[in-house]
Amino acid sequence: MEPVPKPSKPVSTEQVTTLRRFNRYFTRRIGALDDHYLGQDRPLGEARLLYEIGDGVSLRELRSRLGLDAGYLSRMAKALEAQGLVRITVHPQDTRLRVAELTSAGRIEVKEQNRRANRLAEGLLGGLTPAQRGQLTESLSAAQRLLRLAAITVELVDGAAPDARACLEAYAADLDARFPEGFDRAVLVKPHEVSGNTGAFLVAYEEGRPVGCAALRRLEPGVGEIRHVWVHPDARRLGLARRLLTELERQAVERGYGVVRLDTHASLSEAQAMYRACGYTEIPRYDDNVYAAYWFEKSLKKSLKRSLEKPP
Repeated sequence: MEPVPKPSKPVSTEQVTTLRRFNRYFTRRIGALDDHYLGQDRPLGEARLLYEIGDGVSLRELRSRLGLDAGYLSRMAKALEAQGLVRITVHPQDTRLRVAELTSAGRIEVKEQNRRANRLAEGLLGGLTPAQRGQLTESLSAAQRLLRLAAITVELVDGAAPDARACLEAYAADLDARFPEGFDRAVLVKPHEVSGNTGAFLVAYEEGRPVGCAALRRLEPGVGEIRHVWVHPDARRLGLARRLLTELERQAVERGYGVVRLDTHASLSEAQAMYRACGYTEIPRYDDNVYAAYWFEKSLKKSLKRSLEKPP
């Protein structure tokens, strides 16, 4: 897999400083630096691990979910096990996996941890007016959304790669449920169409999990076609579809396409709105896709020229 660079201007020193300043303030304010997080007898790392174990989970999944080193995670899990809060067993169907689950004492500990965390949050919000609380929670929601988007990576993969085909299967299932007439998987792009010098297939990953895809294939000389822009329901409303679209346009330019076209279904109103907002113009039908009701086109030469004319 080949990582796709993000099409953005360099990050300013002021932006870096602001983010770091907020991190320092917030971690201090919630007690993340204290070995007795929330007044309990353990640091934040162990407290968070207890919370994530919940009803039981494999150490492999925990490692992926929290982005922890395997050795560090193992040491924390053993420490919690020694305290009688966690039980580590072998997965009944896969002896290679170790599973962590909370003991009765562990469940009591997490319940108290949640009570104290809620009290801390209420204390922070209590010093604000209702309007200020609304402003703060809206800002935090926006910050989480943008941080999630920033952490997602987009990879250029072969059209036959397992993740590419898995995304297309999920895309097809999604459309089959949304389209009144259903959706036939036979119309999905073939691997050879979206690989190599004439095509491209992008997969978006969040914490190692595929959460989106987009494809490009050759339509005619100088013209590429964008197909199957899809985002997993859990990753929608982040701005990921626009990012995939923008990065696919760059792939088109690299392959010598001055124009890209696409079509969309009548029921996909959100897709139509996105394409228009991204500079696509509605055009007459150009294909025989039975699922299409709208057809769009965008000149990448004009788009590239405008981006070059913008001041740095």
